[in-house]
Amino acid sequence: MTIRVGLLNDSFPPTIDGVANTVYNYARVIQKGLGETVVITPKYPHVQDAYPFEVYRVPSFPMPKRVGYRMGNAFSKSTIDDLAGRKLDILHSHCPFASSVLATLVRKKTKAPIVFTYHTRFDVDIERRAIKPFDVIMKKLVKQNLRAANEIWIVSQGAAGSLRQMGYNGPYRVMENGTDFPRGLSSAETLSEINRAYNITPGQLVFLFTGRMMWYKGIKIILDALRAVKDNGVDFKMFFAGDGMDMPYIVQYTESLGLMPSVVFLGAVYDRERLRSFFSRANLFIFPSTYDTSGLVVKEAAACDLPSVLVRNSCPAEGVKNGVSGFLCEENAESCARVILAAVSDRARLAQVGRTAGQEVYLSWDDAATRGFRRYEEILASWPGEY
Repeated sequence: MTIRVGLLNDSFPPTIDGVANTVYNYARVIQKGLGETVVITPKYPHVQDAYPFEVYRVPSFPMPKRVGYRMGNAFSKSTIDDLAGRKLDILHSHCPFASSVLATLVRKKTKAPIVFTYHTRFDVDIERRAIKPFDVIMKKLVKQNLRAANEIWIVSQGAAGSLRQMGYNGPYRVMENGTDFPRGLSSAETLSEINRAYNITPGQLVFLFTGRMMWYKGIKIILDALRAVKDNGVDFKMFFAGDGMDMPYIVQYTESLGLMPSVVFLGAVYDRERLRSFFSRANLFIFPSTYDTSGLVVKEAAACDLPSVLVRNSCPAEGVKNGVSGFLCEENAESCARVILAAVSDRARLAQVGRTAGQEVYLSWDDAATRGFRRYEEILASWPGEY
């Protein structure tokens, strides 16, 4: 029997974020040989989908700029009926808002079980993006949708705290995300091209950050630490790959610190091979975020034998051994700078830590999504049961 999986999320290309990347890779891996998938996500104007799996676009409407996404119409009767007619065996929601509401309404017709993955700190997202008193309403909606799911997955053990903050006290299962980067470096020609394009001199260190350009990602810590690193005479080029609402203010702050042109803002890099080439060229990945509940970008770095600087006891640091498979700092610029300076003082050791990260931290999406699919099979084998 072929298992048909509905993957629901409020973001998917052209909106790029870590959760959209997760949904894409689950769909890709499952469709490749495990089962069949339908990605269910909001419709965007003028977007045409060309994927090796079906993408079902839900009628949608724009949200305020501070939200950054379109919202699917979860209450469209024609959409609910259409999805119910597709006979999906299991529904996997990756967002606790419209996607989870739609999954619940489809389940009423099909009786298919719902898995929900708690990817990010939705308590923090709501506080930062929602206008009062809608923040209270949204938190209630998240709590309601968490309770409606038949099984809850989290992407790291550290995400459990945020899950409890949202009022969910039930069981959960840790299911790590992976990376679509293959293990190994980009070609020597590609790395040479980056050197030429950005005037990277022989022996110059290259640092990297990828992610949304938002202050809460620890970007001020990075910039202040880089100022201290520069004051210690270290010659480096720092790349920021990503976009976000705080970008203009981040660029302005960088200029005020006198870090230009040592710092380069690449904007959003949609080409995965191009992004991989920056991971391959870098000597150190700097990611002092305590917001993120998953270390996906850390796994991307590990794929390229690139060691990361992470905040001690943060979710991205789970499984990383200080000085062995990465470098851990406290959540402040002074500590981050000390760790960077110590890490780059011994290039041979720096490279060895990167190789160990590749051996111990790397996890492919093929392995991660296959593990998820096997869990679908287990759930369906006992359905309907205690779920």
